[in-house]
Amino acid sequence: MEGASRVTQFERGQLQRIRLHVLPTKRFKTFAISLFAGLTLDEATVTPVALIPFVLRRGTANLPETIAFREKLDDLYGAGFGFDVYKRGDSQIVQFRMDVINDEFVSSNTSLLAESLHFLGDVVTDPLLNNKAFFQKYVDAEKTTLRKRLEAIVNDKIRYAAERCLEEMCADEPYRLHPLGKLADIEAITPASLFENYEQWLENAALDLYVVGDTSLEEVTRLVTEAFQIKEGSPSSYTVPDVRHAVQEVKKVTERMEISQGKLNMGLRTNVGYDDDAYPAALMYNGILGGYPHSKLFLNVREKESLAYYAASRLDGHKGLCTIQSGIEFANYERAVTIIEEQLESMRQGQLSELELNQTKAMITNHLRELQDSAYEMIAYDFNSVLTGKERSAQQLLEQVQAVTAEDIVNVAKGVQLDTIYFLRDRKEA
Repeated sequence: MEGASRVTQFERGQLQRIRLHVLPTKRFKTFAISLFAGLTLDEATVTPVALIPFVLRRGTANLPETIAFREKLDDLYGAGFGFDVYKRGDSQIVQFRMDVINDEFVSSNTSLLAESLHFLGDVVTDPLLNNKAFFQKYVDAEKTTLRKRLEAIVNDKIRYAAERCLEEMCADEPYRLHPLGKLADIEAITPASLFENYEQWLENAALDLYVVGDTSLEEVTRLVTEAFQIKEGSPSSYTVPDVRHAVQEVKKVTERMEISQGKLNMGLRTNVGYDDDAYPAALMYNGILGGYPHSKLFLNVREKESLAYYAASRLDGHKGLCTIQSGIEFANYERAVTIIEEQLESMRQGQLSELELNQTKAMITNHLRELQDSAYEMIAYDFNSVLTGKERSAQQLLEQVQAVTAEDIVNVAKGVQLDTIYFLRDRKEA
């Protein structure tokens, strides 16, 4: 991989319950910091856990006012701070991110890395409290924020249909839950109940702290020791979901709403996970099926048949799922399903051209090479190994993808099973 020789390996360490991952490099003028905190998706905790980072960002014991919180970031030469809540496999993950300029490039009297880790440590482990509860006004405000985030999904019909397809497909699995929780559960959360959930979250979550920049594992370990108030114990680990799933009968779900364009989503079980040797072939399978503009779905469903406004597929290697999304006229439902199923069958029959193989390998290769240009992309890629226990560098994956044959893709295709067909359409009776 071009530039790969310049990338050293992540150095690994452990500090109580936190796993440390440090990539010493002079390639970037900033330090990229990411803290991942993951728990198994659970009906009882998914909503409060989703709310926790929203409330934590409002203030800490040392910076009780939100304005002081933001001013501190300004003092750190405009350091960036943010978070995300998402799911990987059957886990709900809260990711905090910080980026701060390397001291070498500014006239700072203090270590900006030290200050940033201290800031993050305060946010996560020393929050603003009021008698063993979070501040009422912050909780109320962020409940409204979370409510709006969830309502926005319902209003975005493409996202809504994608989520509903997964919910129906994985009805008996933790994966059915949305990582931002459930609208109906927000109202009952109180400052005291949220603090109880926060304590359990901090005590039980799998914690992984990443730092990329001109530093060392030794320095980061010392700084984290000073910055984070974590109870003693061993790190929690992630449970890798079993991706093997025999489909007995295809589930068909039709939902009606006030919409002008139908959303046809199909859920496939690939029976291949990220930690599987066949994963590179599954990446190629998804790329040829619907991952890129040269894919079968795009060319046959959208271009040739003019049946869809959009048609694409997405692979989730952590859950072994491949999902197809398309936007169609209501009257085209049966025809669109037939054409999509024909593309799945053509993959099983090995109807793969050299052009499809070469273009897909080129697209995946470019993506893997581009990872090296972003510290956060490198962190996200490496975190896959924590989630799955599968050590596979971007360079190794690139080489494995290049070595994938048409036969390898057909072997994956033969194991792919259609599980769920979800159709979101208008309220008018057909």
